[in-house]
Amino acid sequence: MIQTPGVLITALAFVLVIGPLVFVHEMGHYLAGRWFGVHAEAFSIGFGREIAGWTDRRGTRWKLAWLPLGGYVRFAGDMNPASQPGPEWLALPAEERARTFQAKPVWQRAIVVAAGPVVNFVLAVLILAGFALAYGDARTPAVVGEALPGTAATAAGLRAGDRVTALGGREMDTFEDMVRYVKIRAGERVRVDYVRGSRAAAVDATIGTQLQRDRFGNEYRVGLLGIAPTTPVITEVGAFEAPVVAVRRTGQIVGMMVETIGQIVTGRRSVKELGGPLSIAKASGEQLTLGPDAFVFLVALVSINLGFINLLPVPMLDGGHLLFYAIEAVRRKPAPPQLVEWAFRGGLAAVLALMLLVTFNDLSNRGLWQQLAGLIG
Repeated sequence: MIQTPGVLITALAFVLVIGPLVFVHEMGHYLAGRWFGVHAEAFSIGFGREIAGWTDRRGTRWKLAWLPLGGYVRFAGDMNPASQPGPEWLALPAEERARTFQAKPVWQRAIVVAAGPVVNFVLAVLILAGFALAYGDARTPAVVGEALPGTAATAAGLRAGDRVTALGGREMDTFEDMVRYVKIRAGERVRVDYVRGSRAAAVDATIGTQLQRDRFGNEYRVGLLGIAPTTPVITEVGAFEAPVVAVRRTGQIVGMMVETIGQIVTGRRSVKELGGPLSIAKASGEQLTLGPDAFVFLVALVSINLGFINLLPVPMLDGGHLLFYAIEAVRRKPAPPQLVEWAFRGGLAAVLALMLLVTFNDLSNRGLWQQLAGLIG
């Protein structure tokens, strides 16, 4: 039976995910800027018209806007999206200009910009560390407990007791490593290195495709090699080890993101799998109904996603700013204003195009275009 969260639960869950994560991200920028003496004129959660707000004693306007799809910190001197100094900035009094973002050395500006994504990763690490403390760390050996009938593992001749050492040339330490590798490579042919007894061997196998469906009716196409694990091994994790486990898990999640993007770029995975705000809202509502653990884990995943995307070297994103700061550090002077302006225009166009694509995908996944076709027909 398909269980779908209501609209109110979905909307509430979306706000509970996006609101705090945007706040944490922008707070990273704000605190780093304040540390270096940059005046923040506004701190906004959401875009558009202000719903509520107040001005603190430092002159910063803290506000909540009506469109909860992001947020921003506007520092003094930010008179254009590229944060480039212009005539208006030069016209400021010297004392006021010294408190602007553009007046700071390039390394301080880079830290202020990087602080937002970094804080998102720190939050995710803290959440995953909590899970490691509560539930331990899965370290099941990469040993075949059973080669499931009719699967790639059986076709490749793998047997119970075989220890898989590598898949596609990548070393496998645990069974969980194998699951992560196989899951995003449905239909791909890979080399399986294994040890049987004391003899090393290798065989090629084509990863199968399994269509999974959850209780909400969502369907997922995942890779399946067909290896059942031995008895699962869960190791208790102490307070000092938990952050190490969390950092490792964060790195694994980022690695899967990078590989998935690579598959989309090379055409091995469809762009239709890209989702946007509507997909996040849907997932938020579903995970909230599954309980606090599932919901908090989703928060960690979205936080990693937010940090990762913002570090991409695309103008308009934090990574785009960092790219130009790196160029400035190498050249010992800022990049030409015309180059920066056109780069940011191109970045804005790319971001808008991506938003249109993921929104189209979101609406398509919800059957809107089929419904419209039915109405027209």
